[in-house]
Amino acid sequence: MVPPTATVEAAPPTALATATELPQRRLRAVALLLNLGHAIDHMFLLIFATAVGPIAAEFGFDRWEDLMPYGVGAFVLFGLGSLPSGRLGDLWGRRRMMLLFFFGIGLSALLAAATRNAWELAAALTLLGAFASIYHPVGIPMLLQRVPNPGAVIGLNGLAGNLGIAVAALSTGFMVQWFGWRAAFALPGLLAVGCGLLFARLCPQETEAPARRSSRARVQLTPALLARVFAVMTAASVTGSLLFNFTTNGNAQLLSERFRGIVEDPALLGMMLAAVYALASLAQVVVGRLIDRVPLKPLYLGIALAQVPLLALATQAEGWWLLLLLLAVMVVIFGSIPFTDAMIVRYVDDRMRSRVAGARLTVSIGISSLAVWLLGPVVKNAGFSTLLWAMALIAGCTVLMVLALPREDAAG
Repeated sequence: MVPPTATVEAAPPTALATATELPQRRLRAVALLLNLGHAIDHMFLLIFATAVGPIAAEFGFDRWEDLMPYGVGAFVLFGLGSLPSGRLGDLWGRRRMMLLFFFGIGLSALLAAATRNAWELAAALTLLGAFASIYHPVGIPMLLQRVPNPGAVIGLNGLAGNLGIAVAALSTGFMVQWFGWRAAFALPGLLAVGCGLLFARLCPQETEAPARRSSRARVQLTPALLARVFAVMTAASVTGSLLFNFTTNGNAQLLSERFRGIVEDPALLGMMLAAVYALASLAQVVVGRLIDRVPLKPLYLGIALAQVPLLALATQAEGWWLLLLLLAVMVVIFGSIPFTDAMIVRYVDDRMRSRVAGARLTVSIGISSLAVWLLGPVVKNAGFSTLLWAMALIAGCTVLMVLALPREDAAG
């Protein structure tokens, strides 16, 4: 007698495979959209810095440095908004917050494209920064839920974010030259809205908010060591964010100044800067894989140490030597980015990662947003060489902070 289950065994293998593969395909598509969201986040924050020259001219400013402080609101809200964003991500839901991110940042960019003066643009950029604050404390923890290789995933996500910086340098230069600076905001804004529609369709509903889950950190620390790690992580994140903001917001004008008489076409300079960012972004993939394999502290320390002499050498470099040094500088600056997210994954429960990341980002980005405000006045009064020396000093502070991290064996 044939058992009743025999009919199930006779089912075509392809039908069973299709039933199990479809959710996996959706999850891969959601992961792709989350990585694309990181690219969008960084791209949108740098459109203004890349197009500041033409915008300043249209709004009646004699120098780009005088318009630059109007963009500081975006970075202040990018930092301060991280705290409520992280809290809402854990307590309300990460899917809902990511939908708010895609639609909010897209509509804010469209609003920036329609502004008529510096103060209207400042308001639109501030709103854009508020929505941009959602991604890091919400999107990255959402991407890292239950992954077996967090370092590699963080590295790939970092690559996506820095490619967004490269796209900002490349696409903004071309769009400003061909269509005007307003298109540099409007077209990416439409892209973000389209991504939001896709995310709403593909990302499954959350069955419960992250804060209600039962999970444990990968490595258990004593309360004293956990407080020490959080303090070091936050302080190093402040210095790292200062270097990140000074470079990514100032590199376009640095190249323009140091290549005067050699290369002066804005589109070509944008391509050169995009190439620097694209190549330097690969450092995050390498560092991410290393984080899964080697102790975190010596790896972080080596990258932080390399920043000091490279920034010092860049103070005097011009032309093609500057481009080479700028590539090396961005390799070690981008390469240091994965460490804070790696520490959160290693030491913090998933149910509260968005809140911890939000608190860390509020402090670090809130303080480092001063870099955007200071960039124009410092360069105008003291020049890029002084700025680069100050950045070398900041990198030295990062080294001292990393030295205070607990040893890997102390973590247990």
